[in-house]
Amino acid sequence: MRIGGRWILGSLVALVVMATLAAWAADEPPARSKADVEAIERIIRDYLLRHPQVIMDALQAWERRQEADKAARVKETIARRRAELSEDPSSPVGGNESGDVTVVEFFDYRCPHCRTASRMLAELVAEDGGIRVVYKEFPILGPDSLFAARAALAARLQGRYDAFHRALMAERTLNRARVIELAASLGLDTARLEKDMQSPDIESAIRRTHALAEALSVNATPAFIVGDELRLGALDRETLRALVARARAQKNK
Repeated sequence: MRIGGRWILGSLVALVVMATLAAWAADEPPARSKADVEAIERIIRDYLLRHPQVIMDALQAWERRQEADKAARVKETIARRRAELSEDPSSPVGGNESGDVTVVEFFDYRCPHCRTASRMLAELVAEDGGIRVVYKEFPILGPDSLFAARAALAARLQGRYDAFHRALMAERTLNRARVIELAASLGLDTARLEKDMQSPDIESAIRRTHALAEALSVNATPAFIVGDELRLGALDRETLRALVARARAQKNK
């Protein structure tokens, strides 16, 4: 890893020096002279020049701690906001509504990785009859994404969310006109659809999803929550199958 290599190296050396000096200076008397400080600085500098791997080891250890802390925070957030994630009545549900494992998916209809994830998830749901899917409309790719998300939630009021969701996900190029065309092709009342899209309830549902994503540090799509695990990106079917298996095993303990 070479992200700003010289800057990182210099910063780490400075941090090591400052931390060492602070601890050393915090000792009880005698007071430290300028010569004493300069001597210890030379010792630290010489040691790091002879053993540069120490710096990389420290950086890697710091990164591991950061990742572990982040994972712990995410698990705590999932546990604390479980009802919002899994039971919000404004979030459409697919698969087996009485399934024993819930997969929560954050997605954007204009995200190509979400299209891949949608196909993979549909295949897994067909294979495993115990999966319940909660769809979190998370439009982050511009006005056309927001329009599609509003339309999908409005289609739910006509009992056509599932079919419309699949149709939107199958489109490589999605804009407002195409959204309405797809709705009409599925027999939706498009005049009612466009009126329902302006509902404060739909606006509120999308805002709540954005707030959940922010709390979980989700800033891209797709993102999946299975059990107490959060995964980002278009997972392959084997990975998602393993997540479901772990969640099921944990639940059955």
